[in-house]
Amino acid sequence: MTTTDYATYIANLPKVLAGAAALFRDERGHVLIVEPNYREGWTLPGGTIESDAGETPRQGARRETAEEIGLDVELGALLAVDWVHSASGRDRPPLVAYVYDGGVLTEEQLASIRLQEEELLSWKLVAREDLSTYLPGTLGPRVESALDALAAGTGPTELEDGRPAG
Repeated sequence: MTTTDYATYIANLPKVLAGAAALFRDERGHVLIVEPNYREGWTLPGGTIESDAGETPRQGARRETAEEIGLDVELGALLAVDWVHSASGRDRPPLVAYVYDGGVLTEEQLASIRLQEEELLSWKLVAREDLSTYLPGTLGPRVESALDALAAGTGPTELEDGRPAG
């Protein structure tokens, strides 16, 4: 295969987006979520992985967390990987979403949160039973599965559209 053929081959491969987020909790087990200003619903701190810059999912989650809420925290275990199919009628390729354990935040860390005003309106801590009220689409089940993996200590869970794969 020539260099030109290889470049054409690569250019014609399916596109997949990749995102990574951190799952932070307080000492009561409530989950930290953020409210973006660019779309409806709430989300976990995190965002798109900058793979063009050689960033890994873990590095992306840490960078995005530092940018969005001002906390530069060493992330723990990978809790979930979710393959999110393209939504019909939307111009979005499939997404691979990684969720890492951000740990339990101290009162001091919570008090030091500083929102990235260009992207976020607010943040809050939400009890597990209220997550589905705030987290749209596949995100609510993804976060619940990540919490289950964390509690069970079983390692990462493989998901498709927020539900266990297989």
